[in-house]
Amino acid sequence: MVRQEKPVLLLTMGCPAGIGPDIILKAADHLRKLPARVIILGDRRVLSERARLLGISVTFKEIESPDQAVEKELNLLSLSDLSLTPGHPTLPGSQAMARYIREGVRLCLSGKAQALITAPISKEGLARAGEPYPGHTEMLADLTRTREYAMAFYGKKLCLVLVTTHLPLAQVPASLSPERILRVSRLAYRFLKEDLGIEKPRLALAALNPHAGEGGLFGKEEKLVLEPALREARKEGIPLQGPFPADSLFFRAVQGEFDLVVALYHDQGLIPFKLLHFRDGVNLTLGLPFIRTSVDHGTAYELAGTGKADPGSLIAAVDLALRVARRRLHRSQAPTDPGFPYTPKA
Repeated sequence: MVRQEKPVLLLTMGCPAGIGPDIILKAADHLRKLPARVIILGDRRVLSERARLLGISVTFKEIESPDQAVEKELNLLSLSDLSLTPGHPTLPGSQAMARYIREGVRLCLSGKAQALITAPISKEGLARAGEPYPGHTEMLADLTRTREYAMAFYGKKLCLVLVTTHLPLAQVPASLSPERILRVSRLAYRFLKEDLGIEKPRLALAALNPHAGEGGLFGKEEKLVLEPALREARKEGIPLQGPFPADSLFFRAVQGEFDLVVALYHDQGLIPFKLLHFRDGVNLTLGLPFIRTSVDHGTAYELAGTGKADPGSLIAAVDLALRVARRRLHRSQAPTDPGFPYTPKA
């Protein structure tokens, strides 16, 4: 029998002034118990000072490359040496935050790690550091030259994918197209079937208008955009049903009728999701050439260093990344891999 390789999971520290260091430290015991080699991409000084502030006793194994990482240890690849006050972001901290992400992408694309788990970053800080991205998802897609990707959310009660993400609500209807819905549905179907092991995934498409448009009385997007997308999905063998009125669809999904909801815009999906999974929800990016999961919350500067930050979402993100990584290693290849290793975008 061939011995299965243990996954290498990279964990970026996020904004050094935020709660990223706090939740990593609070999750330390859990991270050490995993059947994987977990590597933190961050800052030794920041983590050590935050540990003292929080009264957490922790020891890191400092490494220079993933090859040196071992199980049952908090492996640390220290990429900066910052002096800062929790809750007060700085330009050097924002630059370091971007550096952790870029190094994580580089290591994953080189085949040295199977997954990237990201602690929260500041979108304002990302811009201040000179990075032309509105967030993690867009940055990772650009660095990996990924054209077809989607923002998804995973919880034990509800799983969903977004067709549009960070758009003004007024721009959503014009941004919808059968092609866009189909593209996102493909990625979601593949995730459910190949990464979660659901043999016959059940996907449901949320309607845009009240009562799914009521035959065109309350809007025509269902007939002109959503129904053509459904027809094309079924031609490809994707079991996408709908469009269903959003006010009852999420209840039906939580009751077990569907495995995933295809939501059309940010708040349509995120309001019910965060109501159910505010402390343990996972954000993931579908379509990348490696696994990427993330916490489903922000930097919470007001909580940094106070001991009040909840590590639940981070622990859930790590556990999901490990689950998917083990399935992909078992199959000996990543399902969304376009043929790496290749060089990330500079």
